[in-house]
Amino acid sequence: MAPVPPGIRFLASFNRDQWYRTFTFALTFLLYTSFHLSRKPISIVKSELHKNCSHVMRAPTESSSSQQTVLHPELDCSWKPFDRSNYKQLLGAMDYSFLCAYAIGMYLSGIIGERLPIRLYLTVGMLTSGLFTCLFGLGYVYNIHSLGFYVFVQVANGLVQTTGWPSVVTCIGNWFGKGRRGLIMGLWNSHTSVGNILGSLIAGYYVSSNWGLSFIIPGVIIAAMGVICFLFLIEHPNDLKIASAQSSAPSSQKVHKNWNGVNGHKDLYLQYKPGAKAQSWDTELLLGQESVGVCVPVQQQVVVVKSEAEPSPISFMGALRIPGVVEFSLCLLFAKLVSYTFLFWLPLYITKAVHLDAKKAGDLSTLFDVGGIVGGILAGVISDKMEKRATTCAVMLLLAAPTLYGFSMMSQFGLGPTIGMLLVCGGLVNGPYALITTAVSADLGTHKSLKGNARALSTVTAIIDGTGSVGAAVGPLLAGLLSGQGWDQVFYMLMTADFLALLLLLRLVMKELCSHRKRPGVTVELKEH
Repeated sequence: MAPVPPGIRFLASFNRDQWYRTFTFALTFLLYTSFHLSRKPISIVKSELHKNCSHVMRAPTESSSSQQTVLHPELDCSWKPFDRSNYKQLLGAMDYSFLCAYAIGMYLSGIIGERLPIRLYLTVGMLTSGLFTCLFGLGYVYNIHSLGFYVFVQVANGLVQTTGWPSVVTCIGNWFGKGRRGLIMGLWNSHTSVGNILGSLIAGYYVSSNWGLSFIIPGVIIAAMGVICFLFLIEHPNDLKIASAQSSAPSSQKVHKNWNGVNGHKDLYLQYKPGAKAQSWDTELLLGQESVGVCVPVQQQVVVVKSEAEPSPISFMGALRIPGVVEFSLCLLFAKLVSYTFLFWLPLYITKAVHLDAKKAGDLSTLFDVGGIVGGILAGVISDKMEKRATTCAVMLLLAAPTLYGFSMMSQFGLGPTIGMLLVCGGLVNGPYALITTAVSADLGTHKSLKGNARALSTVTAIIDGTGSVGAAVGPLLAGLLSGQGWDQVFYMLMTADFLALLLLLRLVMKELCSHRKRPGVTVELKEH
């Protein structure tokens, strides 16, 4: 007999649960990749909305035969209303409108998401996000020059995009336990950078010829992924068990569930046709992992299996009382301020500092995201090994601040130094951001003080990311205001934000270090305060 190929042996080693877990990992990765893919075009298109067209605006004057620079409206290739001298403030206002709406909506999104089916909630959000992303691009197609139109689209898109993060984190948290969570979440969270890279490449391809397509194509992609989400997303492993019970029931029996039980309990009914042969259902666990299966006799026509009471959704204040939520939320505010300033302003900065066109600047900015992928994975691996999430974040924040200053200096020396510093900055800036929004959020959302109430995960995730999104809204706005005084002022602001993020973690870092000295190798559990 021929030997079994190694690849087949590897695939055969996976049981059904592992296959579904891998599928959910890949699907949620692609779903949130499309979210970031649709956010990235605005940073690429900025340099096209306002261009320096002086090299094509030279015309002879009546008083002199020599060529002088004269601004002619018909020759101005900037897109109105971004052709004004305050274009940086206008572009910053567009960023702020999206991110401010995103920050406000995020606090509500987690609470709403706990009370609705994740699959439907996420699908609606992705379809509407695709609609508004395409609308921004249609501004080019229909020659729209109203600032109000673009601000409205940004606000609406910011609100609907809040459906994404709490939903995918809750889903991935349902499927993966705490073991090696930092590594798994670090790998999974690279969807942020992958989405930014793909968004940069797509937007950069069309930006010079038809910048409307830089938005329309990502909009179509996220809408298509919304349809895939509706068709294939499995929210929780328990959904498979219920489906399995339904499919394994004989044709003479029907299994259905009624979630409107008495006193908040879940009831699972097994209905039998009269005269059907009794099956050995009394030893099968029909309910999920969090429920208590009950052995019942099968001589009756209808068997009711009751589970434990359905845990009620956690309140906003209840989530804030979970140890560590406040500190990590405020830390993320400043960490995300830095990350999103790079997300929205890095391509424009590269066009000015390294003197590249919009497409090349967009391509070069993807190196920051490549560094972010490596940084997020390293942060997860190190925090798993050390069992110190806060300490890992603090070390990376401490190194990030001087690195940002080095980037502002080295970018003046040409393309080579800029490439190296982009990779390093990407890793150090996005490492803490990735760790807090994934592994830390999942840890806190399943904290022991919740007594197994997994429904808190969506609210905790939304509070942490919503607070971070406040910083994400403020950062690009400040960058637009400060860049008029010179890019050095922007980098000073970013370094200050990194130091503030570090200070907010010091209490948790001290607890981790002190606890490790007392009980080496034991995971630190944060106490109420």
